[in-house]
Amino acid sequence: MAIRVLGATTLARDLGKWQDDESGGRRRVSRPAYRALADNVRMLVADGRIPLGVALPSERDLAGVLELSRTTITSAYAVLRDEGYLISRQGSRSTVALPESGATGKLLRGTMFGGSAVGGASTDPVIDLTCASMSAPVEPMRRAYAEGLDALPAYLGGHGIEPVGLPVLRQAIAERYCRRGLPTAPEQIMVTAGAQHALVLVLGLLAAPGERVLIDHPTYTNAIEAIKRMGARPVPVAVRQETRGWDLDGIRSTARQTAAKLAYLVPDFHNPTGFCLDDEGRAELAAIARDTRMTLIIDETMADLGLDAPTPTPVAAFARGAGRADIVTIGSTSKAFWSGLRIGWIRAEAPLISALAASRSALDLGTAVVEQLAAVSMFEVEDEVLPERREQLRSQRAALLDAVATDLPDWRCTPGSGGMALWMQLPAPMSTALAATSPYHGVLLAAGPRFGLEGAFERYIRLPYARGEEELRAAVTGIAAAYRALSGGVEVERPALVI
Repeated sequence: MAIRVLGATTLARDLGKWQDDESGGRRRVSRPAYRALADNVRMLVADGRIPLGVALPSERDLAGVLELSRTTITSAYAVLRDEGYLISRQGSRSTVALPESGATGKLLRGTMFGGSAVGGASTDPVIDLTCASMSAPVEPMRRAYAEGLDALPAYLGGHGIEPVGLPVLRQAIAERYCRRGLPTAPEQIMVTAGAQHALVLVLGLLAAPGERVLIDHPTYTNAIEAIKRMGARPVPVAVRQETRGWDLDGIRSTARQTAAKLAYLVPDFHNPTGFCLDDEGRAELAAIARDTRMTLIIDETMADLGLDAPTPTPVAAFARGAGRADIVTIGSTSKAFWSGLRIGWIRAEAPLISALAASRSALDLGTAVVEQLAAVSMFEVEDEVLPERREQLRSQRAALLDAVATDLPDWRCTPGSGGMALWMQLPAPMSTALAATSPYHGVLLAAGPRFGLEGAFERYIRLPYARGEEELRAAVTGIAAAYRALSGGVEVERPALVI
């Protein structure tokens, strides 16, 4: 099996100005160059920007790009090997790994697994920030279900099973794509019970056991689990904070090196970063799919939630000719309207929709009729509902950013142009410890490693802004208390809860 190799130029780019101190000047005598290099590579591994299992560049190549001696590179690699971040096997390249004790082992020892919460338990109600979903727009949603029930009698004379969905809803979804610049017929739509259901259906048809599936890194945690449960193997390609975007060269080279025939990507207000791929990048992504014969599963769940940018043109609109068959798009009403309205869909070429319909019966026979009719009603008022939802999210995002700046000034974030969450960078690799401690300060958090592979993203944590402004301020107060307690190394007295 071929090992994926990280290019020297790519690693040098990710390292950035690794020899500079915080003031921008050259490091003096604080630590030798090999040690500084090893420390920075280790941080890239912890952040998820260097995926586990890849091989680092050869010592000669990296020395040439960084303009260092091979002895320096050799020494840095030796440090990484000694610390467990490189695994060497006879006859093959050294590959990136995490130490057996875990990336946060030293941090966790003495601060967890014995605990009342670090710093004491809170008696306040717990604020759940593990889920990036808003409450429903009550009156429009009530009317939608009422209209759905009013329309239901027209369907009661049939058996009620529609494997591809009600024609009226398929038509409505197709028209939405047409308005966004992607000509679509109802025959190209299958209605599902949410986007997660849509993903499982597509993976079940296209992903064979052992199949490599490229993913954004970080990405939606339930997508990772779905890929793994199908017996497929997720292959990460970094989404870069510093450039607010996707490593398209990395996607192309990884597809070629791994012979991946499937990719799951979230280019529309990406979860968890909120970034959005521009039109030029979308055209390039479509070209990559065509050139590598790789099918893209594009998750548009957040597409309606542009806060600083308009709703993007679908990636499939940039495909040409036969390349249109290489792009499958999934979406849902969950983020735009309400997660309790379990309606999603798949948009693909008609032959693939037919194949999905034929295979679906092994999982389920169709989507609830009343929910589909309610979704039709919500689409009819989306021009009234969505602007209000976006404005609410803008206000809540501003409140969360202000609270973090006040209570957690050493945390960093590059806000995306939409979505429902901030991807916060922590001062130290402590995300799991923070998520384990925060419930005792009244807040549930999803630790950064949930959004990556093999323990990556210990220096990050997702903070959704889908709750009300006062709740978000209260949540940050609790998170700050948990963070201060961890930073002070306060002992715990009872087992902590990891979300």
